[in-house]
Amino acid sequence: MGDDQEDRYELVFDRGEPGAEGTDVVVVTRTTQTGPGGHPVYADDTGIIRAEISDQGELRILQSGGQQALTHPVRARRAGQGDQPG
Repeated sequence: MGDDQEDRYELVFDRGEPGAEGTDVVVVTRTTQTGPGGHPVYADDTGIIRAEISDQGELRILQSGGQQALTHPVRARRAGQGDQPG
């Protein structure tokens, strides 16, 4: 696996609305920051979605603004893995 995949994750969110089908996927890239748990912080291109992801794949969504209502992803997966059985 190359460095590019090591530094990127896909956060998979359920749509969570009644009648909504499927999921939303957001790609996040490793930043130079560390989160409250001491793990790397990953962010999307806009910087709005930020997550601390451990080397075990545990994740914590981090607030990036005062008015943000956080939605928790169902899972994080290495970028490029797609939906693999697991």
